[in-house]
Amino acid sequence: MTIRQNLEEIERGILSKKACLSSETRGRERAENLHPFRTAFQRDRDRIIHCKSFRRLKHKTQVFLAPYGDHYRTRLTHTLEVSQIARTIAKALQLNEDLTEAIALGHDLGHTPFGHSGEETLARLLPGGFTHYEQSLRVVEKLEYEGKGLNLTFEVRDGILKHSKGRGEILDNKKKDMPITLEGQIVRVSDIIAYVNHDIDDALRAEIIKEEDIPRHLIKILGKWHALRIDTMVEDVIKTSLKLDLEQIALSNEIKKAVVELRDFLYEKVYFNPKSKPDIKKIKKILVCLYEYLLENPDDYIKPYPEGDSLAQRTGDFIAGMTDRYVLRLYEKIFLPVFLYSF
Repeated sequence: MTIRQNLEEIERGILSKKACLSSETRGRERAENLHPFRTAFQRDRDRIIHCKSFRRLKHKTQVFLAPYGDHYRTRLTHTLEVSQIARTIAKALQLNEDLTEAIALGHDLGHTPFGHSGEETLARLLPGGFTHYEQSLRVVEKLEYEGKGLNLTFEVRDGILKHSKGRGEILDNKKKDMPITLEGQIVRVSDIIAYVNHDIDDALRAEIIKEEDIPRHLIKILGKWHALRIDTMVEDVIKTSLKLDLEQIALSNEIKKAVVELRDFLYEKVYFNPKSKPDIKKIKKILVCLYEYLLENPDDYIKPYPEGDSLAQRTGDFIAGMTDRYVLRLYEKIFLPVFLYSF
């Protein structure tokens, strides 16, 4: 028996009957030999961690421009917080922690530079529109490894695609919109648990809001402090899901309503705060200028893959993959004059 087979046997012995077992994956698009000491989902996790798109998350905005503050979240730190929350829930429910971690680490690989502003801009520019969750799937299937993709298992790709619906339902009643695995559903709820809490923390640090601005009834339900609010939400997910005998991952009605209200509060007071409008306008202008230039001058920048995709789509891929600082450097290189002084 190989180490991998032993690990698969351990999964069968200790995980819930509702867990997705590594040995029962629906497989990959391209067949591969099994690894001697890593399960299928462990391999997926490792491929994501080692890919270039994952490394670039450290220089992509979550909400506040990371280069101007050491302690503000970036897409990378957000991803790690989602992973930690999701693994805690998965372990408590005796579900597959490796699958949960792989989905969590890959869920935002397709996110644009400059956060929500970047996503909105590309959604308007690209003929087919743009969503970060569809782009995350595109990254792992078609863009990484020079167009070969990471060849991840079906369950991880499904969880990445269905991890979010923006301001839609946290846990949708429509089965087609929900991950097929409970592990994928955990990541979906962990994503919002992470961002509604850390975005409040960052907004307080940036003095965009004050403690007293947070609605009192939400403080009463969820808790006054950052860590306490996360703990309240995580505990509720675990208890509610167990009450439903793991037929699905769920929040109680009271906590779900409070989480949605907290998300709406953030959209009103933080994401669309009037103080940020001048910077958002500048960011959108920069991205539009780059997109239009690259469409006209693709040779030095735009990759020839995925084969068969339009130039507009591939240009969108290039821009979506940029870090915040690369956008600014490239804009400066293309559009700002270089003055040479001789003395």
